[in-house]
Amino acid sequence: MAHRYDSNPFDEEEVNPFSEPAGRGKTSSQSSYSGGAFYTTNPGSVAPATNSRLSPLNPEPVDYNYGFGATVDIPLDPSTDLKKKEKELQAKEAELRRREQEVRRKEEAAARAGIVLEEKNWPPFFPIIHHDIANEIPVHLQRLQYVAFTSLLGLALCLTWNIIAVTSAWIKGEGVKIWFLSIIYFIAGIPGAYVLWYRPLYRAFRTDSALNFGWFFMFYLLHLGFCILAAVAPPIVFKGKSLTGILSAIDVVGDHAVVGIFYFVGFGLFCVETLISIWVIQQVYMYFRGSGKAAEMKREAARGAMRAAI
Repeated sequence: MAHRYDSNPFDEEEVNPFSEPAGRGKTSSQSSYSGGAFYTTNPGSVAPATNSRLSPLNPEPVDYNYGFGATVDIPLDPSTDLKKKEKELQAKEAELRRREQEVRRKEEAAARAGIVLEEKNWPPFFPIIHHDIANEIPVHLQRLQYVAFTSLLGLALCLTWNIIAVTSAWIKGEGVKIWFLSIIYFIAGIPGAYVLWYRPLYRAFRTDSALNFGWFFMFYLLHLGFCILAAVAPPIVFKGKSLTGILSAIDVVGDHAVVGIFYFVGFGLFCVETLISIWVIQQVYMYFRGSGKAAEMKREAARGAMRAAI
């Protein structure tokens, strides 16, 4: 009981490492564990920490949204923006309505003046001309108009095949001049046929104009004459080999059989085109005489002559 309040037997004695050796000798017999739970063999070799406190972190704002707390500007009075947008939409609608009325007014004025606005719609994949037989040509004339259109396409086919046949003859040594002539026939023939006789016939059937009938007859006779000339191909220009007619086919087939076959095919195409053209001009003339357009055209011609004389 006398030793009830003795010192803690596990308490370590404080040792001053900078004390005299004599003072250290007194504790040499004691335990060399001078660090409690941290064991060091030589406590004097470890320099004491001069500043063991870490630098504090920068304070961060308290945010309970984990990075999703971006501020959003909410207008306090949304009715102002809605009214502004509504006014803009009303202005655009009024502008569109005004343009639509202007276009309708121009169309009505053109219709009263007899002007038809033609929108290009043929061929469908690359429209270059206006062509709408089903909606613009009277029903009893649509068949004739379709046959006339077939005549136009037949001419395009004949001139295209003519280029192929003449090119084969040029390769076999017939000369380049006939090839250039075949190209000229193609470039001038197809647009010329459309402008000079097919479009006047189309407008004549659509508007029942005697003047357009006159243009059609004049230039369609030239077209018919060209088809007959091409089917025969007389030796007039460069021995006639620039056109795939019967005479040039007979002349070529003796030297080059394949080229001769090409020429005979071209001759057949021009013959079919000639027969279709004869039928078209006959039917158009019968309608022209039966509808009284001949007398009307005579009256118009007489009035035109009188105006010129006056």
